[in-house]
Amino acid sequence: MKKVLRLDEVLKEKHIQQKDLASRLGVSKVSVSYWCNNQTNPSIDTLVNIAKVLEVKVSELINE
Repeated sequence: MKKVLRLDEVLKEKHIQQKDLASRLGVSKVSVSYWCNNQTNPSIDTLVNIAKVLEVKVSELINE
C-alpha cells in the first residue's frame, strides 16, 4: 500500500508525539495512529486542522 500521508515523518521532525497531536485536535490517539500508519485518512477538514496545529502546509503532509 502506498503511503498517502507523511504525518509520522512530520511529527518526528517537529518532536511531537501522537498523543499530543490527538489532544490538540480533540481526537483519539488511535485515530492519529491510524493516520500515521496510513490505515485510514483524516477528513479534509481534519487534515487542514492538522496542518494548522503542526504549522505546515497541507501539501507538506501529503506524499506526491
